Amino acid sequence: MRIATYNVEWFDSLFDDDGRLRMDDGWSGRRDVTRAEQIEALGTVFSAMDADAIMVVEAPDTNRTRDTATALEEFARTFDLRTTRALTGFTNGTQQELALLYDPAKVEAVHDPRGEQTGKKGAWDAPRFDGVLKIDLDIDSSLDHVKFSKPPLEVQLRDKVTGRDMRLIGVHIKSKAPHGAENEAEVMRIAIENRRKQLAQCIWLRRRVEQHLEDGDDLIVLGDFNDGPGLDEYEKLFGRSGLEIVLGHEGGPRLFDPHAHLALTKKMAAAPVTARFYLHREDRYLSALLDYIMVSSKIRSLSPSWRIWHPFDDLPCYRMPELRNALLHASDHFPVSMDLPTPS
Repeated sequence: MRIATYNVEWFDSLFDDDGRLRMDDGWSGRRDVTRAEQIEALGTVFSAMDADAIMVVEAPDTNRTRDTATALEEFARTFDLRTTRALTGFTNGTQQELALLYDPAKVEAVHDPRGEQTGKKGAWDAPRFDGVLKIDLDIDSSLDHVKFSKPPLEVQLRDKVTGRDMRLIGVHIKSKAPHGAENEAEVMRIAIENRRKQLAQCIWLRRRVEQHLEDGDDLIVLGDFNDGPGLDEYEKLFGRSGLEIVLGHEGGPRLFDPHAHLALTKKMAAAPVTARFYLHREDRYLSALLDYIMVSSKIRSLSPSWRIWHPFDDLPCYRMPELRNALLHASDHFPVSMDLPTPS
């Protein structure tokens, strides 16, 4: 079984309100890429991945006039993909949904959220992800209420071939930009406040992870964390990244991702990267490791293999000019996949 995660930059802008692809020469959300070019590139990438289930980050929007599943299933039909079914969870107001696109011949999948429903009052520990978490963010005895701008997608998944049941948690965790700041001091204050909220979301997610590990579930946490070791100047202030919080501490139950492990343990080595952003002011690209597929020890014991579909660092991708160019046109992130071997 192949499971993947893929952040598609402004996927929503490629569809009309009826979920039809806008295959035209208008500009997409990608720099210097038309909608038709991005759509064709995405078709090439998804076809090459040939995954059984893909956690789509920044999936098309769901609102009063648009529907995530309708759009993704139209995309799958257009490019004759096996992944003809789309699953969504709690929607959000950011035009960037989380959705699982999967092959119904290989996979059974249902949205299966856990935790207490809180309403606005909030709850401690690990409430449902569309709720509110009560937490003291800055240890000032003042209670804070934290919400996910993009609630994680919790999936109960069954591999129809092996009968194995797994829990998937798809995530897109972001720290908001310091909007409204009028000077450098306000920029720092708002940035630190938003970073605290991001870490609180990671603590919330970690608590859910621990519940599943205690229950002995086969668990996969995958998606875009916009975070990692050494990613920004605030890591020293808070002691550790949100990624490290979700992975867990030495001595306790931990999740594993080989790319995160390399970045955390090989400080002098070149870290793997999953995203490439153009910096307008500096006229150059910045690469970062933001996307992960983390697994519990039981899944790790199956000896899965991970792959970043990077157009330059992955040799098979580099050697195929059509795929290499498609990866560069399709998104500012590259897919990450994990293959689970089928027992003989």
